[in-house]
Amino acid sequence: MKGIVLAGGSGTRLHPITIPVSKQLLPVGDKPMIYYPLSVLLLAGIRDILLIGKSIDLPHFRRLLGDGSHLGVEITYAAQDVPRGVAEALVIGADHIGAEPCALILGDNIFHGSVFSKLLRDEVAAVDGCTLFGYPVSDPERYGVGVLDEQGRLVSLEEKPLRPHSNRAVTGLYFYDADVVARAAALRPSARGELEITDLNQQYLADGRAKLIDLGRGYAWLDAGTPEALMQASQYVRTIEERQGVRIACLEETALRMGFIGADDCYRLGVEQSGSAYGRYVMEIARELGADS
Repeated sequence: MKGIVLAGGSGTRLHPITIPVSKQLLPVGDKPMIYYPLSVLLLAGIRDILLIGKSIDLPHFRRLLGDGSHLGVEITYAAQDVPRGVAEALVIGADHIGAEPCALILGDNIFHGSVFSKLLRDEVAAVDGCTLFGYPVSDPERYGVGVLDEQGRLVSLEEKPLRPHSNRAVTGLYFYDADVVARAAALRPSARGELEITDLNQQYLADGRAKLIDLGRGYAWLDAGTPEALMQASQYVRTIEERQGVRIACLEETALRMGFIGADDCYRLGVEQSGSAYGRYVMEIARELGADS
């Protein structure tokens, strides 16, 4: 399965702090926001990733992430200077996806859960059509919403409904089969001139090939797209990390635990950042998992 991180947009809800810098390069806890969606793809076992962002921001992402080889993955880049909807990422990434299934994740979405990696890998192996991930929220009218029947089957999708029939928000993580490029390219733009991701998902639903995985107790989903949400996300991450002594979305640790790199490679990555607590944590994890140091 191929992966795409959509890290474009102007971050207008975060102005003025996003005027000079991409939202996805802002810190959440002690690491850039982009680490969180990337870690989800790595946890899913995805090693071929396309990062889509504004042309002006791509050099900064490249400086931060390089080609991904230090993590045992491949990261390439593509530009989206004028956002035309989430589904446009699948059109931009058509050559990257080719004839394979694809995972698309929004660059400001943060997920956390103790068994999340197994859930992701299971769904990657089983994807047949479209797999969405739902999360209960108190204000579903702000989101796309998935409605399930008594058997847990997805029966409808509503985009920011005035009277929601469910409190399950559809998160910014989507798994698709190999038909997705053709489906996305055939979408008609909305009145706003955008290729809407809900329209794409509703196509799969109409064909009986869409399902929604309910992320309930034991999971956290955060959308860090506003100043308040960004602060809440940082507070959540720091609280978990300080209480449990682990780090969320540490790419080096994730790559090591997934078997993408070895312990000695991981240790060297920590040494390069050893002036920070983050780097020292990477070194400690590498030692625990077998680094010769």
